[in-house]
Amino acid sequence: MTKRMGVTALVFSGLMLAPIPIGAQWPPVPDLNVPRDSKGNVRGDAPAPRTSDGKPDFSGLWMHANSGPPGGGRGGQGGAPAGANPGGGRGGNPIDLSTPPFPFDPNGPPVATFFEAGANMDGGLPYTQWARDIRKKRLDNLQARDNPDANCMPMGFLQFHQQPQPRKVMNVANPKMILIEYEANNGLRHIYMDGRKLPPQGEPTPWWYGYSVGHWDGDTLIVETNNLRGAEDTKFDGWLDVNGSPHSEQAKFTEKIRRPAYDHLQIDMTVEDSKAYTKPWTVRVDQRLIVDQDLIEFECNENQQFRQHVK
Repeated sequence: MTKRMGVTALVFSGLMLAPIPIGAQWPPVPDLNVPRDSKGNVRGDAPAPRTSDGKPDFSGLWMHANSGPPGGGRGGQGGAPAGANPGGGRGGNPIDLSTPPFPFDPNGPPVATFFEAGANMDGGLPYTQWARDIRKKRLDNLQARDNPDANCMPMGFLQFHQQPQPRKVMNVANPKMILIEYEANNGLRHIYMDGRKLPPQGEPTPWWYGYSVGHWDGDTLIVETNNLRGAEDTKFDGWLDVNGSPHSEQAKFTEKIRRPAYDHLQIDMTVEDSKAYTKPWTVRVDQRLIVDQDLIEFECNENQQFRQHVK
């Protein structure tokens, strides 16, 4: 990963934590299983690989890739070209590995943006008054200083999905699950594929990443998640995006995950939360495969300096 610059915990309000410099780490290790052309370039349009049971294999290192409509979006990123950085580090250093663009799909759900989940949605997210008040306080009054990312806390799924730092998806055989390791804040998520049912809402102890179970519908993985910590718990909980769109403890997330091509992972996320939103809504996130690289170690809590700069 010698070309990837240091990355940061959060971009917002023009403030950036210092990037982590790249020092000694694993050199690029070529993956002999990756389809390549005669020049050694990855054939991104090749078919998705499959596991022994014939299902698409989501394993790999993935980077967020913007794919919103050109010139669109209310959140400052909706019209950014695919692969554009959500921000820069101090001194103009890039914080995201630039990736080639994915074509915009006008027939798909609105594309979420890094700062604002509903930036490409007509009228924005359908907030209830409860949610609107929370978002206003977080964005206007607090300038997002309580965002969990800025405080080295676990983030919400949409922030994780769109972080400029990569994530590694792994298939685990026993117990059967998909394990997602996020470079950002050492996030770790378990999606159980062993046939267990989603626990009843309100019964288990709420978790930052909730309880996730998955099942296949053809080549689409359906992942359902509930029993998350919400905005009722602490000021650092229940954040959907950098601008502070909240979710409550009642929220249920349904992700439809596909791998339409070798280097393309597509996630359509539906949020059902009657306390925070007047109706369910769905947004899309696209990610691109990064080969011959691996995650770097990222420890956010050590020497966390953000709070002293914001009063």
